[in-house]
Amino acid sequence: MTATATPVCTSASTAAVYPSFTSYVRARGAVLQRTARSLTSNPCDAEDLLQTALTKTYLAWDRIEDHRALDGYVRRALVNTRTSQWRKRRVDEFPCEDLPERETTPAPDPSEQQALRDAMWRAVHRLPDRQRAMVVLRYYEDLTEVQTAELLGVSVGTVKSAVSRALGKLREDPELARAA
Repeated sequence: MTATATPVCTSASTAAVYPSFTSYVRARGAVLQRTARSLTSNPCDAEDLLQTALTKTYLAWDRIEDHRALDGYVRRALVNTRTSQWRKRRVDEFPCEDLPERETTPAPDPSEQQALRDAMWRAVHRLPDRQRAMVVLRYYEDLTEVQTAELLGVSVGTVKSAVSRALGKLREDPELARAA
């Protein structure tokens, strides 16, 4: 009669019982890693996913009858594990009985915006010709002070002072103040 020692920790002694698992992981690890990577968006998550699937495979190693179908078994473990992770993901939204109030300001009335544009254009037309030309070139045509000065044949300082006076007149225009 021979006595066999029963290990206290069965998981520690199973590595010697299944030496082909290690060789399988070494041979197919890169392929399985690519499969795991295609299931996740992060390489670190893919490594964790593969490790979990291989752990499940290792625990079921003695129940797998056809070792030629191991890739299919591990792929199914990868997909099932990923699906379980996806289902267990944390939800940041919680249903409640009352809807929160919207804190948006109402959109401005398009007719009011058009009335303001019309009032602005009438106020620009009331400016003296030279000031009106400079305001139109600077703000409606979006030219720089230098470009406006070159186009009108005046100095940049003249453009600055004339535009400043024109903007002052527009600020004081009573019709424009009522429209705003």
